Amino acid sequence: MITNEHAHIVLAIYIVTFLTGLPSNLLAFYAFLVKVRRKPTPVDILLLNLTISDLVLLMFLPLKMREAASGMVWNMPSFLCPLTGFCYFSSIYISTLFLTAVSVERYLGVAFPIKYKLHRKPEYAIFASVCFWFIACGHCSIVYIVQYCVDKDAVQGNETKCYEDFTNDQLKILLPVRLELGVTLFFIPFTITLFCYINFIRILMCLPNIQKKRKQRAIGLAIATLANFCICFAPYNISHIVGFVNNKSPKWRVDALLLSTFNATLDPVVFYFTSTTVQKTFFDFVEVILLKLGKICPCKKFCLSQGEPPYDDSNLDRSTT
Repeated sequence: MITNEHAHIVLAIYIVTFLTGLPSNLLAFYAFLVKVRRKPTPVDILLLNLTISDLVLLMFLPLKMREAASGMVWNMPSFLCPLTGFCYFSSIYISTLFLTAVSVERYLGVAFPIKYKLHRKPEYAIFASVCFWFIACGHCSIVYIVQYCVDKDAVQGNETKCYEDFTNDQLKILLPVRLELGVTLFFIPFTITLFCYINFIRILMCLPNIQKKRKQRAIGLAIATLANFCICFAPYNISHIVGFVNNKSPKWRVDALLLSTFNATLDPVVFYFTSTTVQKTFFDFVEVILLKLGKICPCKKFCLSQGEPPYDDSNLDRSTT
């Protein structure tokens, strides 16, 4: 049973995630959108979709805030409960798939540079993105199945809770699906990501023409991505295994799910501040803001030097783009 103190902690975490994740994801979305519209690359398309996934989660997070503020009691229209859960869980697994796709893209770029350059087309990334959305959303439709494919008495007995307390009939459907979700959409992608980044770093360390700073940035990105998997996604997906073995949802599953929420905050940090493409777009955005501020309040502080050369990443390593 969730106490009021625990509900307040949940609410605080939701608020922090929303306040930090929304502006950073909106800025990242703008940056990736500008880049994709100008010159799309596979990694930019993948990261744009990752940002959209985070924004979907953040869009429904205020409903989770209200639930937490009400002591984890769902007092909103009943149709919003499965919709919120569907978008919430879909966003988690869409993120794992796109993080994995980015790791594969980076690995192929350094392991097979010539072959990859010949077959490096945005259309492939678009096709993969559509597949990822379809796979994740299709799996997470279990929220609707559990919510409505039970007898009416079970639904009425759980009407004040949203996807939290389950009957035995619901658990018979839910627990095996959760296990399949964890294996298919987390453990397999995590294994692929681990393989790709280990070899990605190993190959970069052996290349003599790569600057030390760029190697450190690539290593930092790999570590941050793997930490994202381990901190945000691993506990929640481990709860699927524990629940299947014990034939019931573990009590700490709610806490594990909170860690998954932090993914919406960590994704922009991982990819925005370690991507030279996004950095360039960010500097362009800052330049526009400074120029507008300069018109409103003419001051050298807000005006960029006209003789200052624009930010140029034409010679940067593509593998860290």
